[in-house]
Amino acid sequence: MLFNSLEFVIFFPIVVGIYFALPHRFRWGFLLIASYYFYMCWKPEYIILICVSTLVGYYTALQIGKYKEKSKRKFFLLVSLSVNLGILFFFKYFNFYNESLRSLFNYFNIFYNVPVFQVLLPVGISFYTFQILSYSIDVYREEKKPEKHLGIFAIYVAFFPQLVAGPIERSTRLLPQFFKKHDFDYHRVTNGLKLIAWGMFKKVVIADRLAIYVDQVYSCPREYQGISLIVATVFFAFQVYCDFSGYTDIALGAARVMGFKLMDNFNFPYISKSMSEFWRRWHISLTSWLHDYIYTPLAINRRDWERWGIIYALFVTFILIGLWHGAKWGYIIFGILQGLILSCEILTRKKMKKIAEKIPSTIYGSFCILFTFSFWCFSIIFFRANNLSDACYIVVHLFAGVGDFLINLATNIFTLNFVGVRETLRSIFVFRSLWVILSAVSLICFLEVVQLIHRHVNIRHILSIKPIWFRWSAYYILVSSIILFGKWEAQEFIYFQF
Repeated sequence: MLFNSLEFVIFFPIVVGIYFALPHRFRWGFLLIASYYFYMCWKPEYIILICVSTLVGYYTALQIGKYKEKSKRKFFLLVSLSVNLGILFFFKYFNFYNESLRSLFNYFNIFYNVPVFQVLLPVGISFYTFQILSYSIDVYREEKKPEKHLGIFAIYVAFFPQLVAGPIERSTRLLPQFFKKHDFDYHRVTNGLKLIAWGMFKKVVIADRLAIYVDQVYSCPREYQGISLIVATVFFAFQVYCDFSGYTDIALGAARVMGFKLMDNFNFPYISKSMSEFWRRWHISLTSWLHDYIYTPLAINRRDWERWGIIYALFVTFILIGLWHGAKWGYIIFGILQGLILSCEILTRKKMKKIAEKIPSTIYGSFCILFTFSFWCFSIIFFRANNLSDACYIVVHLFAGVGDFLINLATNIFTLNFVGVRETLRSIFVFRSLWVILSAVSLICFLEVVQLIHRHVNIRHILSIKPIWFRWSAYYILVSSIILFGKWEAQEFIYFQF
């Protein structure tokens, strides 16, 4: 079931209505049934995987909490890690690993005939697996006591607002909320609905509109070069942000309506002045998870290496970030590029600080934001391209003909030849009409203006204190824009594939 579908529009109000109508002691059971139904709308058989992972995580945590001997505690931790990571590996990485081995063995003329398994990737498997792993590790570290209520733990794993694409919650934060009684609160409910509406706008109006151009270019990139590739790549940067943050807003809003608070997953990442700052603002639940459970232990174990220990930990972490997204070499290269730029930032930190002291802060800050965004756009070429061959073509031809285009455009503008300007623009874009491009650019500008305002004042709070005619006019315009300008082909969220 997609958030941007008629089924969810019907499903969610029914769930909320029944949830608040039920006595508190029955709500956990209803939430679990609703969450399992929500997941089974994709492929009913894969509910078995969630149940197996849930039971393994639940049982091993009880055993970890039961024993004091470190060896026994570690044994049950390894059982939890092995089973859950084993399921994840088989469904998400086995065929990639198998094909890589086949290519390697064929290169050396070694016979290799392990069959390929035609299995569909279970939606959200990376997200709920990481939640179970963090719970097991927290119990092992004695940061969390084992949850004895199997039903409550099952909801923690399968809570439908964040089940298929996060945010990746921690047991210490989310589990206690299922024991609290959440009464209907008009102010909280309306805030949640506003967040859902804004997330839906970002998804169906902005992200899916940008996808028209992006998909056209990236489906056959060899037909384009230069400006067309640059525009498609920049559009994809905003598409993936609006798509994923839009999902997160809907998830946070849906949870808030019922009284639950999920962690924020984005914090204006495109104003970052460095890639290290960017990763503190982008997909926060994943990066904080990897920071706590991968990066920090690796950095501590290699602390005698000084800066090189940090760089080693960074590279391992970001290669894992690449792999987390999927079994594709493009994701691995994406992770390596992120590791490289972060390593460079560590090694040049002192020099860059000296340079910053000699340049006006506004100019230096603007340059850093532009460079960070440009590097992000470059790296996501490998993330978005269908294969490495397409990615390499895009990188090589990214600036082909850009000089001639700019000269022709400047000449026509200078001579006031507006027909020439129009034809110059049309020559580089996919469509004969410039409407797709102009509407996409307008939507991006609108998004940036809204986020610029929201960074300084809470727009939802400002609306709530305005006269009723004003705020309801704003709500009507937002909802009408979603209905009239949204793409309603129920296009999946990008991160559902991860």
